[in-house]
Amino acid sequence: MRIAIVNDSNIAVEAMRRALATASGHEIAWVAFNGAEAVDKCIADTPDLVLMDIFMPVMDGVETTRQIMKKSPCAVVVVTTDVNDSAGRVFEAMAAGALDAVNTPTLGIGMEKEGIQPLLKKIEHISRLVAPLNKQHSLRRSAPFCQTHTNFKCLIAIGASTGGPNALAIILSRLPADLPAALVVIQHVDAQFAPNLVTWLSRQCALRVRIAQEGDVPELGTVLVAATNDHLVLTSNNTLRYTPYPKEYPYRPSVDVFFESVLGCNSKQSAAVLLTGMGRDGSRGMLRLRQAGWYTLAQNEASCAVYGMPKAAAELGAAMEVLPPEKIADAIILFAEKKAKLASAVSLDPAVIARDF
Repeated sequence: MRIAIVNDSNIAVEAMRRALATASGHEIAWVAFNGAEAVDKCIADTPDLVLMDIFMPVMDGVETTRQIMKKSPCAVVVVTTDVNDSAGRVFEAMAAGALDAVNTPTLGIGMEKEGIQPLLKKIEHISRLVAPLNKQHSLRRSAPFCQTHTNFKCLIAIGASTGGPNALAIILSRLPADLPAALVVIQHVDAQFAPNLVTWLSRQCALRVRIAQEGDVPELGTVLVAATNDHLVLTSNNTLRYTPYPKEYPYRPSVDVFFESVLGCNSKQSAAVLLTGMGRDGSRGMLRLRQAGWYTLAQNEASCAVYGMPKAAAELGAAMEVLPPEKIADAIILFAEKKAKLASAVSLDPAVIARDF
């Protein structure tokens, strides 16, 4: 991979140079010592990956990430002195389009193998995401879950990746606290950042937002967020659980895996949403959901940090509607309220419900 380094510290730059020198297949594209310089260099020579500092003069890492995603989109990983101490700013960068974050390796003891492994592992993971998948992964054969569910009230399944936190915040902030729907969110995010994501989203909306736990049942008015590096699935008894399968799939947690797992839900009471993100995760799963009768929505290009996942869904014909986040929120409200009104108006006779929903 061609990797750019953006950091105002000469020591940090040298530490990353030495770390990258220990791994084959990578080269330094260029180095920038402030955000404004990085934006210009990225436009002139877009690398495969940018290692981005957060605290810099002229333009900080959050705004630099935002500008890069607008003008010359590429993968961005935040590299900062202490990820946990800078969690707030790191998460802002992720909302702007950064994929992940890791601590900066340090010279001296940090150059020992164990000191540079976190950075190199992140780079290896990102390389798998940005490279075209050279084979089609069979999710149904790999993931050990049952796809026949008992009748389920209105379910909204949402998938997102690069820039997803911002799109999610826009959508969720517009949904009422008494929304008659259960929501499950699959956002590509490392497990260590999931609690920050949940806390941040909770502050943006009236709905209850919490981490999806093993054994949870999706409930009306609640947003459950996948929060491990394994895949979240819905089992036959409508409980959520995590599975490592398929192990070879690079997107974790995977939107496709979750979409496949909910195929057995009542399609006439369910909707799937695919938001901004790098790659194609979720597009094939959404196509199958649409074919099964689900209401499917994808984010439009103009509002995406990276028009990858929604574009793939649109190209496959998986999305019934392509809308900006604000309109997606409106569509979710109309859909959920329509289903709730129908449920209260029709007979409890299963045959009538099956006919009218």
